[in-house]
Amino acid sequence: MQEIVPGLWHWRARHEHIQMEVSSYYLAGERVAIDALIPAEGLEWFEEHGTPAHVLLTNRHHDRHAWRLRDAFGCTVHCVSAGLGELRGRGEVEAFEFGDELPGGVRAFEVGAICPDETALHIPAHRALACADGVVRWRGGDPLDFVPDQLMDDPEQTKAGLRDAYRRLLALDFDVLLLAHGDPVVGGARQALREFVERSG
Repeated sequence: MQEIVPGLWHWRARHEHIQMEVSSYYLAGERVAIDALIPAEGLEWFEEHGTPAHVLLTNRHHDRHAWRLRDAFGCTVHCVSAGLGELRGRGEVEAFEFGDELPGGVRAFEVGAICPDETALHIPAHRALACADGVVRWRGGDPLDFVPDQLMDDPEQTKAGLRDAYRRLLALDFDVLLLAHGDPVVGGARQALREFVERSG
């Protein structure tokens, strides 16, 4: 577990379905987990640092260990309504819409393009923006990138849609970019996203 800015924790854990390490986040003061897997330190870490009350998903594929956290701590799981169909039968989910304010003062913004429920979560209290699958960073020092073309139905159209969405998000105030796939960008994140949009176009 690494506290990347005060009160905002990041960790990596192996996703059992895709057999890759992915990133998860915890807003300790707000008691909000984002795209969470159980860390190597186990559930005990949360018992020592404050248990989560909410788990936010940046898209329907990122429920990960949300249900284990719900069972352990009574969390509410939140997903945008466009992604609820795939979660049916897994557990109770509270739907939100793009534009809604979520627990912790987090606001949901539409990204779309790669899937209808692709969501960005703006976290003003930490000057952070959490993204789902539209932008990744394969290794810590690598520049931002798209996922491989084979994971997109129409790569060029999808990339154009993602660039448009990220251009809109550049109007937000953030200095940290929380990636579901890859290490977060801590400091200069808005400029890094701007450069990615310009470079990838």
